[in-house]
Amino acid sequence: MLFLVWFLFSTAFCVAQNALTEEHREVALRMIGHEVLLSLGDSTSRVLPIEKTENRYKIPFETEFAINPEEMAATITRVAGETKLAEHFIVLIEDAQSEDIVYSYEVGNVRDTSIVPCKARDLPEARYNILVTILDQNESVLTGTSAADTAAGQKNLFRWPIALLAFLLFAGGTVFMLRRKPQHEMDLNTVTIGDFKFDSRKMELSLNGKTIELTSKECALLQLLYDSANNTVERDTILRMVWDDEGDYVGRTLDVFISKLRKKLEADSKVKIANIRGIGYKLIVSN
Repeated sequence: MLFLVWFLFSTAFCVAQNALTEEHREVALRMIGHEVLLSLGDSTSRVLPIEKTENRYKIPFETEFAINPEEMAATITRVAGETKLAEHFIVLIEDAQSEDIVYSYEVGNVRDTSIVPCKARDLPEARYNILVTILDQNESVLTGTSAADTAAGQKNLFRWPIALLAFLLFAGGTVFMLRRKPQHEMDLNTVTIGDFKFDSRKMELSLNGKTIELTSKECALLQLLYDSANNTVERDTILRMVWDDEGDYVGRTLDVFISKLRKKLEADSKVKIANIRGIGYKLIVSN
C-alpha cells in the first residue's frame, strides 16, 4: 500500500513539477516581451501567445518596431535573470514575414560569458519574433537543483515510504487549513493604495476596472514607498534597494521614475508622492 502511495505521489509530483516549470517559463517569456515593448516606449501593443517547439520558445508581437541589439539584449538578459528563466540560453531575432534570422546571441556559455555580436547595428522597423532556446537541461529552473540531486531525492523517497506518508498527511492538513482561510488573507500579492489595487506579482495598478501596467523598476519603487507609506524614504535608500548601486545614471533618472509613477497615480487624488527636498520621497495616502 505504501509503495502504491509512493508511486502515485512520485508520478503526480513529476507531472506537477513539469507543468509548473512550463508555466513559470511562459510567464517569464511573456514578461520578456512586455519589457521589450516598454523599453521601446510601447505600453499598448500586445505580446501574442507564446509558441513552443521542443526547448525553443517563440515570442511573437502584433506590431512592428525597430531594434537596437544592445538595448534588447540587456533587457532580455535582465528579465531572464530576475525571473530565473535560465542561466544558459540562445536568443534569435526572426523576421516574422520571411522567417529569416536577422540577429542572434548567446548568454551563459561554457566560459560563463555572454556572446552579443554587432551591438551597434540597429535593425530596421519590421515585425519580429524573439526565439529563446533554453539550454539548462540538467538543472531545475525553479529550485536550482541538479539532475543528480533530483535522482538522489527520488531514491530517498523510495527508501523511506513512511516519511513520505507522513509528508502527505502533513500536506493534506496544510491544504485543509488554507482552504478554511478567507480569500483576502491568502492574496498576499495585492494591496490597496487609496482606491487603487496594487498587484506586485502582475506589476499592475487597477482602478474602476481599468488596469495600468508598471515596469519592474516602477513596481519595485512603488512597493518600497508603500512599505513606508506616509514616511519619508531617503534617496540613497531608494537607489540602493531599487537599483542596487548601478551608477550615477540612476541617480539622475530617479526623478523621472517618480514623475511616471505620479502620472499613473493621478487618477486618485488621495494618493500622492511628495518630494521631501534634500532628503527623498514620501508616499502620502489620505482617507
